[in-house]
Amino acid sequence: MMNVTRKSQMSANAAQAYQDSLRKNLEHRLQVARNQGNQKLVEQLEQEATYLHLK
Repeated sequence: MMNVTRKSQMSANAAQAYQDSLRKNLEHRLQVARNQGNQKLVEQLEQEATYLHLK
């Protein structure tokens, strides 16, 4: 049986991996939008980052 501490640590690791994945994806989307000169999309993605507490 898995103890509570181990289960809690696994949950925290999964949450961190999820946040890292979101951040990486958003950074890529921002880079593409900037390269395309799409300022409106850049602003929307920056708002998304703030909303998701990734910024």
